[in-house]
Amino acid sequence: MHPTISDFILRILFFMAVAFGLHFLFLNYLELPLFAHKIIANYIVNLVFGIAIFSILFSIRKKIKNQIGFIFILGGMLKFFLFFAFFYKDYMEDKTLSKIEFFTLFIPYILALVIEVFSLSKWLNKLQ
Repeated sequence: MHPTISDFILRILFFMAVAFGLHFLFLNYLELPLFAHKIIANYIVNLVFGIAIFSILFSIRKKIKNQIGFIFILGGMLKFFLFFAFFYKDYMEDKTLSKIEFFTLFIPYILALVIEVFSLSKWLNKLQ
């Protein structure tokens, strides 16, 4: 495994684990259900797809260097469609998206996205 990929995996694992722990502590502090709203699935899906998207982009970086941004956007769209496939029905069962559901969805999504963008921009700058 290339060091860039292993560094990314360690980075995203660390930050997602810290975020999950803080998220869990916050829910506990507010005396809210800890495992409701598919919290574990949200973190795992965003972690796995973040690693997959980064690894795929890194592995094809030299072949289609000029299209990496478009492929990254397609990967983000894929994650968004997965939300609809796996989570939307459960979240919209009561016709509303509560604040807890919103944060359970978007904390791992935004965190994974930020880590992906930071890491991708770091090695894309090295390619030039």
